[in-house]
Amino acid sequence: MSGHAVERTGGADGAGGAAAAAGHRALVWRVRPERPAAAVLVLHGGEEHSLARPGPLNLPGLRMHGFVRAVRRETAGAGVAIGTVRYRHRGWNGERADAARDTLAALDDLAGQLGPVPTVLVGHSMGGRAALRAAGHPNVTGVVALAPWCPAEDPCEQLAGRDVLMLHGDRDKVTSPADTRRFAARGRTAGARVCGYTVVGSGHALLQRLGDWHRATARLASGLLGVHDLPAAATAAFTLPPGTTDALGVPLPSYPRTALPTGA
Repeated sequence: MSGHAVERTGGADGAGGAAAAAGHRALVWRVRPERPAAAVLVLHGGEEHSLARPGPLNLPGLRMHGFVRAVRRETAGAGVAIGTVRYRHRGWNGERADAARDTLAALDDLAGQLGPVPTVLVGHSMGGRAALRAAGHPNVTGVVALAPWCPAEDPCEQLAGRDVLMLHGDRDKVTSPADTRRFAARGRTAGARVCGYTVVGSGHALLQRLGDWHRATARLASGLLGVHDLPAAATAAFTLPPGTTDALGVPLPSYPRTALPTGA
């Protein structure tokens, strides 16, 4: 990790403060500029039920390191802080919604330290579900959900006024691309601006077309923050009427490395 990417843990504000007081700090900084103007929080996946603590060799967490690096490259020089969320438990655990609670705690810490900066949540699988659930936090302006877990009973009202980009591989056998499209349609009806991408040829672990996942996520997150322009497909999708299901399965194009200039 480069010299400007300093790891720091969250403070003691709001719900995040309660978590810290209980011995758990949900927010871990990976990049923190001197005067951040915006932020990205990255959330890894987990399990449906587990009260075990994530260990040091946590594969879902390791999977997101490449996304952190890609976002860091894409937002270099733009004053964007980048953090990750540390979960207390591996599982979502039913009505406890532990991953969402930890995400809200991290967001409270972020707001306490940086103020009301626009923040984009990037989450994979269970982390995508947590990002969508926590999107009602005042700091959150957008979500990039990667192969998210989207049960039919999950609420969408918290997405009103947010920009939501949902990416799902068509070979995913763990979380359902069809569930993601249905959730995206409900989110649009609830007042979110939504674009859905289909990553043709990729499964849940994101191993196929890994570079496209990394670079597309970095470009989309930076676009939601205004560091770069959003792709035309996303911009067009955001203008569609709430009830339409168009643009919820746009094929994700190839994102060659040369297509992403560094810097702001």
